[in-house]
Amino acid sequence: MRRGACLLAAGLLMVSGCGLTSGSPMADAVRPGAVGAGEPLKGAHLTVTSKEFTEQLILGALMGIAFQAAGADVLDRTGIQGSIGAREAVKGGSADAMYEYTGTAWITYQGNSHPIPDPEQQWQAVRDADLRNGLTWLPPARLNNTYALAMNQATFKKYGTRTLSQVAALAEKDPGAVTLCVESEFANRADGLPGLEKAYGMSVPARNVTQMDTGIIYTQVATGKCTYGEVFTTDGRIRSMNLAVMADDRKFFPNYNAAPVINTRILQKWPALASVIEPVTKKLDNTVAQTLNAKVDVDGQDPHQVALDWMKQEGLVK
Repeated sequence: MRRGACLLAAGLLMVSGCGLTSGSPMADAVRPGAVGAGEPLKGAHLTVTSKEFTEQLILGALMGIAFQAAGADVLDRTGIQGSIGAREAVKGGSADAMYEYTGTAWITYQGNSHPIPDPEQQWQAVRDADLRNGLTWLPPARLNNTYALAMNQATFKKYGTRTLSQVAALAEKDPGAVTLCVESEFANRADGLPGLEKAYGMSVPARNVTQMDTGIIYTQVATGKCTYGEVFTTDGRIRSMNLAVMADDRKFFPNYNAAPVINTRILQKWPALASVIEPVTKKLDNTVAQTLNAKVDVDGQDPHQVALDWMKQEGLVK
């Protein structure tokens, strides 16, 4: 699972095991646009980090570019393997900031088993709990990288389901019609298929569930080998393959809204960090994320360049 943590013996952070490196300076020739007017971070030396998957690499680049436009010297420490490594870097002060997901913090880091359905309340609960850890959560984006079930357009025209409740009804009416392609973790997690079936009163026979790697799921669904596939709602392949995503009408899946997380000490020293990153966060939603992710995962572009091009296109930097 992309949000899963790097498992660490005895709960200790093993820096080399989670991919933490010294990083390299960001050297983008950017000037303030909607971000960074007056260069309020001039004189600051900041380190940004991220996890290793595409969306996180883009988010880390967006943050670093914004800080540069505001006058900071920025060290790029993006691409840390797993969730815990990047979080511990910010928590411990070897990095200053990252974009993190509310659901990951609430469930993986803070040990809660039940998500909070309202995204704003979920963010508030995460923010309040992490203050004691020396981390400050800034307001979240609409970008919500959560689970979903999706189908190709031909299958959508055949069955016409738009919500998970309708998928459950189809499974009851025609059990053979609902076949699923899912990750092995999703097939066994309480916030995956077992919980989904319970929440929607749905029963899918084991013979109708095929477990496979994430990337294969998209191609299997696109070619109709599975009626529905487990997807991530901000994945660029949803748009490039023109998949129809089922609405989670009972709000079962956790909210995974991306939000800037700043080491509290560095935020106290440089309070302008909040206002600098705010315009970027406000523009981030699932459509933007799918578009940017696709440029990397489908078109093969560099994540940092994708981030820089979008920042210029949106007038955030010059």
